[in-house]
Amino acid sequence: MNSRSVASGPNEIVMPATIDVLILEDSRFDAELLGEALLAALPQAQTRAVRDEGDFVAALAERSPSLILSDYELPGFSGAEALEIAQRMAPETPFIFVSGVIGEDNAVELLKRGATDYVSKGRLARLPVVLDRALKEAADRRAKRVAESQLQAANEAFREAELRRLALMELGDRIRDIDSPAEIAYLASAMLGERLRVDRAGYGLVDKAAETISIDRDWTAPGVASLAGLLHFRDYGSYIEDLQRGATVAFADARLDPRTRDNADALVALTARAVVNMPLTERGGLVGLLYLNHGQAREWTQDELDFVRETGDRVRSAIARREAQIELQAFAESLERQVEERAAELEAAREQLRQSQKLEAVGQLTGGLAHDFNNLLAAISGSLELMRRRAIDGQPAELERYIGVAQGAVKRAAALTHRLLAFSRRQTLEPKPLNANRLVSDMEELLRRTLGPEIELERVAAVGLWNVHADPSQLENALLNLCINARDAMPEGGKLVIETANRWVDARTAKERDMPNGQYVSLTVSDNGVGMTPEVVARAFDPFFTTKPIGMGTGLGLSMIYGFAKQSGGQVRIYSEPGKGTSVSIYLPRHDAQEEAASEPVEAPLAPRADQGDTVLVVDDEPALRMIIVEVMRGLGYATLEAGDGAGALRILQSPRQRIDLLVSDVGLPGGMNGRQVADAARTARPGLKVLFITGYAENAVLSHGHLDPGMHVMTKPFEMDVLARRVKELIESR
Repeated sequence: MNSRSVASGPNEIVMPATIDVLILEDSRFDAELLGEALLAALPQAQTRAVRDEGDFVAALAERSPSLILSDYELPGFSGAEALEIAQRMAPETPFIFVSGVIGEDNAVELLKRGATDYVSKGRLARLPVVLDRALKEAADRRAKRVAESQLQAANEAFREAELRRLALMELGDRIRDIDSPAEIAYLASAMLGERLRVDRAGYGLVDKAAETISIDRDWTAPGVASLAGLLHFRDYGSYIEDLQRGATVAFADARLDPRTRDNADALVALTARAVVNMPLTERGGLVGLLYLNHGQAREWTQDELDFVRETGDRVRSAIARREAQIELQAFAESLERQVEERAAELEAAREQLRQSQKLEAVGQLTGGLAHDFNNLLAAISGSLELMRRRAIDGQPAELERYIGVAQGAVKRAAALTHRLLAFSRRQTLEPKPLNANRLVSDMEELLRRTLGPEIELERVAAVGLWNVHADPSQLENALLNLCINARDAMPEGGKLVIETANRWVDARTAKERDMPNGQYVSLTVSDNGVGMTPEVVARAFDPFFTTKPIGMGTGLGLSMIYGFAKQSGGQVRIYSEPGKGTSVSIYLPRHDAQEEAASEPVEAPLAPRADQGDTVLVVDDEPALRMIIVEVMRGLGYATLEAGDGAGALRILQSPRQRIDLLVSDVGLPGGMNGRQVADAARTARPGLKVLFITGYAENAVLSHGHLDPGMHVMTKPFEMDVLARRVKELIESR
């Protein structure tokens, strides 16, 4: 088919410039009549006419037509058989029966078997409509296949980028506690070699003056020899000159690259026909080299080179940090010897150093707490405004849900202010008689929103559960922390079980669990996630210890839960197996007093309404705040979309048919992509998209210190929903 795409608008069908039509008709007169009707309907049509099965098969083998028009009754052959042949040889081509004897029942059966339509020879006036619809449906199918192919390619690229991001995160976790620089370099090389499927990967120290590289150990694929030892760059080409300038050297084939073709045999002998040499510099000078070798010619993509560069930066940073630690450790040992020889003002100095390190850790923690606290304040403020609006509108049915959100956020916000005190077990607790079943039930909606749809939540509530005497907000905070930890341990989704039980702890069990014997209520959170090694379990309650990536956890969650339980006269215990999951149980002593009746809280005004069709995308990782903003926007007439992280937002933004007038995004988002990066990526696909950033604390650097691009604006949490609504309206209406 000689075809050419023609320009079209977003809702038009792309039609071929010429249409190749194959006519199967044994009557020459009918074939000519049909050809005339066809050309009248489709002037750009080119027709081929065949009369029997052999010619029909040969015509299909020559090329697939745009359309097939077939009689139903043929000599020694039938239209039904022709349909079966066409479905095998040209499955994408519309097949239309043109017959005077097909009959209604036969026509219906043939349509079920894959025919596109049928036209009676006595009603050829209907042919143009049938042809137009068939061609448009075929064009739709072609466009859908192209779109699906493009989406598959984009998803594959995104998946590969995500796998590399996870590999870098895993590398960071693995090298964090490694003492040996050589082991750090080897782990990074192994990760690169396996991830990029090359024959060899390694790290070496460079002597610029001697033009040599010293390799302690490298990673190799099975059957590939190591390059450990001392190598001279000039033996393998002239690319050392590029490395000395700090330029990455990457060639797909040593036999073709002008820098290496004269030495290609030496490189091929080393299983290094294709090479990446990534220079690592320090204070402007070349100090190390991260390299990849492959025995066959292969192209290196920019994504692969970026991946190697980021790995190299992390390796050099980790090695430099470890070398500095070794030097610092040696200095500290020397200092201690001097302390022993001299006096105690040095002891005071060492104490001052310890205090400064503690203050630095607390400073890192408080930044995260401020972010969480401002998110909660925004959720509280929004809930109160929505409650007031629903009361004004006479819609009391929604009030209880908003009250629950506000109460939950208030309790969590209050709990945040006690976290540092909980860590030191000096917080002022407000214990009350309470029932853990009721507490879990009250938190269920919040927990389900926090866990997300990928996590199945199951409650196992003990019948006749005893009461306990504990601070409700601290117990809620402990439960929420455990559920979030469990969620994070199930990145691909899974099952989370919250179970309550009455427990008799005898003397032997009490000794094993480091708690007095007696009657307890247990609150257990179990998951079927990745689990923990015995080494991690042993350190799980240590302050500031975390296995999560930087920025994803404070390392105080479990230590605060431990402090709360001990201060309440109870205990916390963990059971975990790698690959099978984790169970964390909080034990609190039985209390005979009855639970106090819960008191209830109140409401807020409206703002300018949306114009018909105005659409807002809300991106925030705080489920309560995101729900409030979405509710406000929908209440004002906006079509509203939502996402909890950058990846989810981009999937929506990259949908070409989805209208979006304004992106409202938190700046601090999980998953490796902040709000500014989401906005920048969105504007690539949607130039001029208006953006409103909402931020909880000092993220000014992410927002280029306030120097935002045109059409980008920022609001600081917490804020009133009326103010947000007016800002949204102003931005959408601005030109």
